[in-house]
Amino acid sequence: MGSQLPKYRFDAQNPMVVGGQAVIEGVMMRAPGMVATAVRRPDGSIAVRKEEYHSLAEKRRFFRIPVLRGAVGLIEMLLVGLRALNYSAEAALGSDPDDASGDGESPGTSSALENLRLGLTLAGALLAGVAVFFLTPLLITTAWFHVDQKPLAFNLIAGAIRLTLFIAYLLAISTMKDIRRLFEYHGAEHKVVFTFERGESLSVDSAAGQTRFHPRCGTSFLLVVMLVAILLFGLLDTVLIYWLGALSLPIRIAAHLPLIPVLGGVSYEFIRISARKSGTLIGRLIVAPGLWLQKITTREPDESELEVALEALRSALGEEAAAPAPYARQAMAR
Repeated sequence: MGSQLPKYRFDAQNPMVVGGQAVIEGVMMRAPGMVATAVRRPDGSIAVRKEEYHSLAEKRRFFRIPVLRGAVGLIEMLLVGLRALNYSAEAALGSDPDDASGDGESPGTSSALENLRLGLTLAGALLAGVAVFFLTPLLITTAWFHVDQKPLAFNLIAGAIRLTLFIAYLLAISTMKDIRRLFEYHGAEHKVVFTFERGESLSVDSAAGQTRFHPRCGTSFLLVVMLVAILLFGLLDTVLIYWLGALSLPIRIAAHLPLIPVLGGVSYEFIRISARKSGTLIGRLIVAPGLWLQKITTREPDESELEVALEALRSALGEEAAAPAPYARQAMAR
């Protein structure tokens, strides 16, 4: 590893210092300049990968512009998340993802192939998401309802369909054993982030006492995206109808698609503001729907899962590794 990272502490004026994501049998955590992924191996040990990472916003002031920073950051975190998922999938099976020996590939070739695979996976995931959660609601609203030239009504109905599809999808996958396990690690990630933000010691006992519902969760972000889409696309459709006189489905799709990154950027800013105001009455009302949705996407973690999340955060913060995990056997027996 290159430069030595300082030990970070939570700054109340900058609540986005750390964040994370659940992965297969583990958690990825990100702090300024570092991404760390911790995964429970089949033998009960914890595998950790640390990578120095500097976002475009950290490198260039231009990418800190509101809305733009959210749009760019969303793509960056999708890529980082996919890398963490790939690593966790291999580590959870007991293999060493960082050992490139014996595969006949040079490090440069291996890295290029991994980047290509990640790019193709991300492109496929984005296309599937756009098809299911973006195009399908527009098609259904156009075919079943006759409100094409009523911007607010059209986008309210499309938004309701989009939200229904999203919740149905979450409920369906939450019945799967592996996904339930993933949602437990999601809860562990939230608890550990809360432990850090409240200035408590990064221990299992401290983390266990925290809530698993966090206002900056990606689930909350997706919900905000769907709500902001109603307003943003409704405004756009109003302008287009005023300009063109009428709005067809192909034109609506062509006009909405380029705004998806803007939608992500606006939603990111909304999440930042609501997280800072989450202690007020208005703030609690704003974040409440996202917290309710987390009742589906998070589950109470056990101590072994909290240990993995803590290990990921300590590593991302540049702190000493945790003591050996006493709960590993219990976790593997589940």
